[in-house]
Amino acid sequence: MEQARTLTGIRRLVVKIGSAVISGPKGIDNERLAGIARGLANLPEKQEVLLVSSGAIAAAAPRLPQAPQTLAELQAAAALGQPELMRAWQAALQEHELTAAQVLLTAEDLTDRRRYLNARATLERLLSWGVVPVINENDTVMTEEIRFGDNDQLAVRVAGLLGADLVLVLSEAEALFDRDPRLDPEARPLREVGKVTPEVLAMASDRPGSAGRGGMKSKLLAAKMAQEAGIPFWLLPGKREGVLEEALAGAQIGTFFHASGRGHRGERLWLAQLSRQEGTIVVDEGAARALRRQGRSLLAVGVRSAQGDWQAGSPVRVVDSGGRLVGIGLANYSAAEVRRLAGQPSRKIAALLGKPGPEEIIHRDHFVLLDEA
Repeated sequence: MEQARTLTGIRRLVVKIGSAVISGPKGIDNERLAGIARGLANLPEKQEVLLVSSGAIAAAAPRLPQAPQTLAELQAAAALGQPELMRAWQAALQEHELTAAQVLLTAEDLTDRRRYLNARATLERLLSWGVVPVINENDTVMTEEIRFGDNDQLAVRVAGLLGADLVLVLSEAEALFDRDPRLDPEARPLREVGKVTPEVLAMASDRPGSAGRGGMKSKLLAAKMAQEAGIPFWLLPGKREGVLEEALAGAQIGTFFHASGRGHRGERLWLAQLSRQEGTIVVDEGAARALRRQGRSLLAVGVRSAQGDWQAGSPVRVVDSGGRLVGIGLANYSAAEVRRLAGQPSRKIAALLGKPGPEEIIHRDHFVLLDEA
């Protein structure tokens, strides 16, 4: 029932297409792109769509002397294949009088608050012009420090950035199964998931698909991110003909992950979806309880220790004495200052630092409560 209500209220959706869905023995499978473009063209007129498309390295494959192995080879292959991927999408969408625009992002683009807002403004303007943004990770310059992990997580980050109503992930997998169907022929598909719990995560393999970086575990982590943002997430069999039309008509295919009721927005959503934080503040049980149950700010008296090195204004993790995540917030003080203030009453801040400052280590307006599956 919730799925049906979700589909009737869609204004904006993100469609992620995996490499294995659109790649063939000779690079990009143009027939499959044409089918996806046809499905997008059949969306109701007022629905806006953003594409997150993998496939740059797959697009380059026919022109490479051998399969890329090293980071430099993978980045060079991405540079070679990205124009081919965009040409293929432009041709497929133009058949239905749709215009495509290329947008390449790194995790760092959505970690820095100013760049995050700039990316949102650009994508909003493209949508207002009736353009379909085709988004990919900027693999040519990515490093472990600035990558999203895979395009499943990028799709969810984009959905949060733009306030999308639904994320559709077209995958070579038919659905989430209770066990890995590649290893167990008796595995059964799950059509709906209320919450991505540790038990649900245990059903998945982190073994990647035939052409992509992420396995089913990656998709479940992305689904969990979507649920925390209050956005439904639908894993669909991307190689199935007419899958978009079927899904948006309400067919029981793939696996539908229901949104949570929490739905972070604005700065809190940005904090919740940050790919990395600058450090960690460990708090005592009283502070953890005040943050979790009472929505209080974090005061110095509740801080036990600070791990890492950061400057004032940086995003940091807050964990309890057992190491369990409480949330993420913007620290009013540097790591060195937090260590100096740990366990002290707020009235001593000026004397301890030699200058006045906020009484909160993290203000509740700049803190998002989270939990780890």
